[in-house]
Amino acid sequence: MKIRTLVAVACAALAFAVAGPASAHDVRAETVTPKFNQAIPNIPGKSLVVVEVDYAAGAASPPHMHAKSAFIYAYVISGAIESKVNDGETRIYKAGESWSEPPKATHSISRNASKTTPAKLLAVFVVDSDEKALTTPIK
Repeated sequence: MKIRTLVAVACAALAFAVAGPASAHDVRAETVTPKFNQAIPNIPGKSLVVVEVDYAAGAASPPHMHAKSAFIYAYVISGAIESKVNDGETRIYKAGESWSEPPKATHSISRNASKTTPAKLLAVFVVDSDEKALTTPIK
């Protein structure tokens, strides 16, 4: 009987140890995939840059600033994204909804609104062609 109890306690401790770190990894940053980058021929010095942002369930981007010249259009492809830009309201955008961000925007909240379902958005930047960093983390 004592051996069974020890085995049960050891199994429970092992299960807890394995589950603990795994759940800590569930909240990770987004995955950003470049989709398009082209100079705009009739607007000298400007480019159109498009990225796809995938959020795993519960994932979030760290707070960040966007390029000084960037005007951004964001469109939710799937799932729901919680977002706060500058001093605006915190809002949840669902698939099919969109928002824009002005140049020099601060994005303090950008995350998957769901802890169980992935989410995806398309971000379209109109940006100075020589500006390569689209986002900079806020420290």
